[in-house]
Amino acid sequence: MMSILQRVREARVEIDGQTVGRIGSGLLALVCAERADTEAEADKLLAKLLKLRIFSDEAGKMNRSLQDTAGGLLIVSQFTLAADCSGGNRPSFTRAAAPADGERLYDYLVERARALHPDVATGRFAADMQVQLINDGPVTIPLHIAPVLRA
Repeated sequence: MMSILQRVREARVEIDGQTVGRIGSGLLALVCAERADTEAEADKLLAKLLKLRIFSDEAGKMNRSLQDTAGGLLIVSQFTLAADCSGGNRPSFTRAAAPADGERLYDYLVERARALHPDVATGRFAADMQVQLINDGPVTIPLHIAPVLRA
């Protein structure tokens, strides 16, 4: 799975003019499941989202995690993270999971996040969403959890 993390002061997702997900200070995670991904990759990604030390401590150093700060987590599906632009000017999305698999893994990630963290909001899988945020820092971090090769 892959993700772009943005440390935010606030973020929200709108669909058809209605806010469907909103957080205050925390992380906006744009996420994409790739073809070989399973729940194992979703679990690893979630562990990173919750434990990555990118929030400032009392000394101003990035030393605190989302769990430490009890910040919000806004999870938004974004299959375009799997774009391959190497073959020309029109991106290919063949690395992205098939829609049914992508939705299943997105739903699994959200369910696990809600079980482990008190403040989780979401967008809606495959919807036309407008995402608004105030990036804090700015701090933007790409994450890629490669699938485990299975024999």
